[in-house]
Amino acid sequence: TTKDVKEEEEKKKKKQQKQKIDDTGRHKPYGLTAWAPVDDVYLVRFYPKPMYDAEVAVDMLKNFQKLDFTPEDQPVFIDLQLDMKLEKKKKVDPFVSTVHLPHPFKKDLNKVVVFTENPEQARLATENGATIVGGAELVEKILEDEITADFYVAVPEIIPKLVPLKNKLRKKFPKSKRGSVGVNILKMLELFKTGHEYMVERDCYIVTQVAVLNMPKEHILDNMRAIVQDVASHKPAEFGPLIERAITSSKTSEGLRIKFDTFLPQEVKEEA
Repeated sequence: TTKDVKEEEEKKKKKQQKQKIDDTGRHKPYGLTAWAPVDDVYLVRFYPKPMYDAEVAVDMLKNFQKLDFTPEDQPVFIDLQLDMKLEKKKKVDPFVSTVHLPHPFKKDLNKVVVFTENPEQARLATENGATIVGGAELVEKILEDEITADFYVAVPEIIPKLVPLKNKLRKKFPKSKRGSVGVNILKMLELFKTGHEYMVERDCYIVTQVAVLNMPKEHILDNMRAIVQDVASHKPAEFGPLIERAITSSKTSEGLRIKFDTFLPQEVKEEA
């Protein structure tokens, strides 16, 4: 019967969903050998993955580089897994964000195209570092790959003329949601010339570069903090934390799970 089929489907779904097991108070973690190995030779899969303070993890990455004789200026990444759930069946939509890092690691400024047909706005954009400024005449050149850029920003009134670029630019197409459509050209240029962009991929993951390994440890940590705080701001606090786990690695190293709570703004407890 239909009822039996539904019950079977529900049972299957429950089996497929990973059950979270509470390990608090247990003498050893569920399904594993012990909380920690007794020596330095052991099978990784039999023990919980170690969690490091971010400072310790960055020191370890720098140490790996020396031991392995890999490039000193290799990129450092952060890999975040997110809990996108909101109330009922609602979810946080996958997002793209641009953030100003306290210690930029790119040597060159980003290339920014500004779309405007207002001569005064065009002059302002050119004087303030826009790579190319123009109106509808740029559409064909972009379609033909004569013009490419890191970011494309526009004033609201020109958007209807840019519709043919939607499929070409895809996620780079100017949108007010991303801060790339607006009347304040100076503000947009300031953000996108030196901004660092990251995005949510595969529904709930962010993997983005945060630094290069030969930067001072404090600078790498400051950049991690800026990205973690920006990511966390995309979900209202009343629905719980957005970030579930964080891993850092360099281009040639293994991934290290890090404690990211210290990067988040700490609540100030009021004294009674």
